[in-house]
Amino acid sequence: MTKIKFGTDGWRAIIAEDYTTENVARVSHATALWVKKNFKDPSIVIGHDCRFAGALFVETAIKVFVTNGIRVFTTDKGFVSTPMISLATRELKASLGVVITASHNPPSYNGFKLKGSFGGPLSPAEVDEIEKIIPDKNPLDLKLVSIEKAQSAGLIQYHDFEKMYCDKVASVFDLDLIRKANIGLAYDAMYGAGQNVLKKLMPEITFLHCDYNPSFMGQAPEPIDKNLQEFSQLIKNNPSIKCGLATDGDADRIGLYNSKGEFVDSHHIILLTIHYLVKYKGLRGKVVTGFSSTPRIKKLCTLYKLEHVEVPIGFKYIAGLMADPEQDVLLGGEESGGIALKTHIPERDGIWMGLTIWEYMAKTGKTLEQLIDEVYDLVGPFAFERNDMHIEESKKQHIIEECKKGAYTIFGKYRVQSTENMDGFKYIFDENRWLMIRPSGTEPVLRTYAEAPTLSEVRTILDACKLTIGA
Repeated sequence: MTKIKFGTDGWRAIIAEDYTTENVARVSHATALWVKKNFKDPSIVIGHDCRFAGALFVETAIKVFVTNGIRVFTTDKGFVSTPMISLATRELKASLGVVITASHNPPSYNGFKLKGSFGGPLSPAEVDEIEKIIPDKNPLDLKLVSIEKAQSAGLIQYHDFEKMYCDKVASVFDLDLIRKANIGLAYDAMYGAGQNVLKKLMPEITFLHCDYNPSFMGQAPEPIDKNLQEFSQLIKNNPSIKCGLATDGDADRIGLYNSKGEFVDSHHIILLTIHYLVKYKGLRGKVVTGFSSTPRIKKLCTLYKLEHVEVPIGFKYIAGLMADPEQDVLLGGEESGGIALKTHIPERDGIWMGLTIWEYMAKTGKTLEQLIDEVYDLVGPFAFERNDMHIEESKKQHIIEECKKGAYTIFGKYRVQSTENMDGFKYIFDENRWLMIRPSGTEPVLRTYAEAPTLSEVRTILDACKLTIGA
């Protein structure tokens, strides 16, 4: 019996090792019991991304759900993104959404994400409730369950989630303005589930890795600079491209490039978006960000008289506030590329964010670099980088214990002035420089983060950290 645990954003495991039809059925059974307990007329939206055997795992879950008398909304159009499932969950007024995805994890992984009826990640407390009732063994003989009979009985309905999503995008964004602005745009789907949407909405732009490839060519589909060097080079080699958008395996995270093929991190995207929504669109509301985000977000919020709230890492903490209308959240975002806006659902959405930036460029007639300079005029220039270290679990735990004991007070020439430990360990050197150490919640990885006035100094800090902790 495998102990199944949900991490920062769902259950993840290696396909054919712990991620099997048997274990998917166990998780689905707990999900079904929870939905039946909490909803009078329970229903679940479910879909899968581009990963190996996604359709098989969806079918497994559906068999469990219908056996429990739960209505299921799914699609027969193939893979879908996480934002599509979250949107469909809200639009169809379903009790819960399930996405078979491992998001940005390596291709050997698959996963199981849970979405609340409001259209965003289920709360940590509710996820815990489901995790606690996962049975030791799948109690059903799935071979005896007929999908056809369940459909005939009205328990399964098929919808076009991709069309539902595209229609929503077209109702909010001025796509004609973006097209006519002739900015020069490119999109790298990283072989992920967002690949068809922009082909339909913006067919004239430049596309990369927009093909079905469950192996992701051996690359973890995480939209960070080191994974996007081919895309960066494409932009550098094509002067006509002024902005590049990338999304991860399930298209809820964003990566962005300027006209020089330089990576624009999520801190800059969050600052750009706040500036656009407040100054150019006249919108207001709270800003909620994860613990690893730049303090310059708080500085910009202070300038615009917006309330800023910092939460632990994991979008589920942000979504909980965004789902509450009384909180009136304008933007919720995290360092890892997950950002959501009040103009959409309380869910990360890489394509939605990319279109927001492109619309901003089209409306102002400015380049991405010029827009970033506008933000720098308000909060000052800065650089940020994250380093993911794949180290033995025992070593990782030792480093975290040292952090807890306060063993690290100096990193190279950088002396710690203060520390914060909401979720991980943030070491403040001065108002422009900081370092953070945190174990991943979904992978055997130790993450280190740093911010400084220049990228070269950021890398100096990260190198000093690596030497200090002996990783």
